[in-house]
Amino acid sequence: MRNHLFSHDAFSLNFVAIGGGNGLSTLLSGLKRFVGPSETEPVWLSNLSAIVAVSDDGGSSGRIRDELQMLPPGDIRNCMVAMSEDSHLLAKLFRHRFSGSGELGGHSFGNLFLAAMTEITGDFAKAVKLSSEILASKGHIYPATTDDVRLAAELLDGTIVKGETNIGKVGTKIKQLYLEPGNCKPLPEALAAIYEADVITIGPGSLFTSLLPPILVNGVAEAIADSAAVKVFVCNLMTQPGETDGMTSRRHLEIFRQYAPLIDFDYVLVNNRAISDVQMQRYSEEGANQIGVHGSISPETIEGAEVVYGNLLDEGEMVRHHPEKLAQVVLLCALQPRRKVVL
Repeated sequence: MRNHLFSHDAFSLNFVAIGGGNGLSTLLSGLKRFVGPSETEPVWLSNLSAIVAVSDDGGSSGRIRDELQMLPPGDIRNCMVAMSEDSHLLAKLFRHRFSGSGELGGHSFGNLFLAAMTEITGDFAKAVKLSSEILASKGHIYPATTDDVRLAAELLDGTIVKGETNIGKVGTKIKQLYLEPGNCKPLPEALAAIYEADVITIGPGSLFTSLLPPILVNGVAEAIADSAAVKVFVCNLMTQPGETDGMTSRRHLEIFRQYAPLIDFDYVLVNNRAISDVQMQRYSEEGANQIGVHGSISPETIEGAEVVYGNLLDEGEMVRHHPEKLAQVVLLCALQPRRKVVL
């Protein structure tokens, strides 16, 4: 195990981001400009690694998974594009989604490329590595496991629900979330990245379908707990209808720690800028509410972690984290462990 962050060059960090969905790719896109030695930035990343959920069963990824009997490529593809040094043609190509109602309709080119590379190499993790090299991704991307895992949940009434798509609709009724098979194992490279990390982030992302699945892989939560890294939990901006209805930032972290009680976070990042009235109206019609802005006294700690508040909102119609703002605040936390962070 490595020594603590400040036992070596404080301005060169090994960074591990864990999660899935749009939240993880947003953070990675903000972090990539810090990769490599820099004469202009006060801190730079010697290594950037993403450990990505692979329990998706919907859309193009779900179709590829069922038809080709391989892991879902969607979240992996998003991370590759987010970390790509070439943010123009190749990245645009990997994001391209075919139109029409035929067999190709709705498929992402990047998903099909990863599927083809997997068939050629016979190894999903190797296909991810080679595809990342083609995109000149500024970091390493590891699937949380290469086992064919499916997400399942027992509800409060004893009903068993299977599949990420279905579980995303019943979050508040979940008694226990688990993976099938339960003995799935992580990649050794992913565990090594965790042990060598100076900073580890969980989130932002869907609580039950993006953040918890990687943690449920055998050995991952234990490795994070044992790591000397500064650990940061990044809260979502909005609740998700059907999955986290009515949940506060505190409740998100409380549920996460039910599944990983050994992980002690140093910081919890919470947005404190209110969304616009137009956004509020649009999202409330969908059953979503803003997290973290309540107009009351803000807690200084949640589950023992120091709360860091700041304006993390991006501009635009959709409520999203601003990639650069989020990256900068996380790195600031990494450089000031267990101290008050002033934004």
